[in-house]
Amino acid sequence: MNEISVTVETAIADERIEMFHRLYEEAFGPLRAKAIARQVLHPAEFRAEMSDPRVQKHVARDGSGEPIGVTTLTRHLETVPWISPDYFAVRYPEYAARDAIYYAGFTLVTPTARQGAAFHAMITSVVQILVAERAAVGWDICSYNNTRFSFADSLRSVLDEQANVEVAVEDSQIYYAARFIGDGATKGA
Repeated sequence: MNEISVTVETAIADERIEMFHRLYEEAFGPLRAKAIARQVLHPAEFRAEMSDPRVQKHVARDGSGEPIGVTTLTRHLETVPWISPDYFAVRYPEYAARDAIYYAGFTLVTPTARQGAAFHAMITSVVQILVAERAAVGWDICSYNNTRFSFADSLRSVLDEQANVEVAVEDSQIYYAARFIGDGATKGA
């Protein structure tokens, strides 16, 4: 088995972003039809995140040096458009005062490497930073990934193995849909 290495990069070179985007699409593309909330960044959003030095990219590479996974991590919560930085600042004021609140934006492993050590290696890299900072970190997992792949359990297992950590569900959003059937007449009319 190839050895996995992880590098922490502040920006992915322009000429490499398309290759990373292909990895991203392989991993996240199927969620377009599996999750009601948009789980897939548009190409311009992805490019911006890969270029933004405020967002760390923990890149897993196989033995030949080819990228097979990426986890994003930032303490600049304003770079994550789907969360509320105010929530974290109010909920964790002592961490906010030390600028020690992070958000893990996404973690992906190319489908051909999902049974390997890349996920574990990237999370270990992230945890080392969080432990050193005595940080608070947030992340989200869509219901499909959590139910189908038990991502929360897998992540919790790696976190428990790496550090003394308390994990709690902070919030949830439930999406509903209604289908109107019949001839259009209202009930009881």
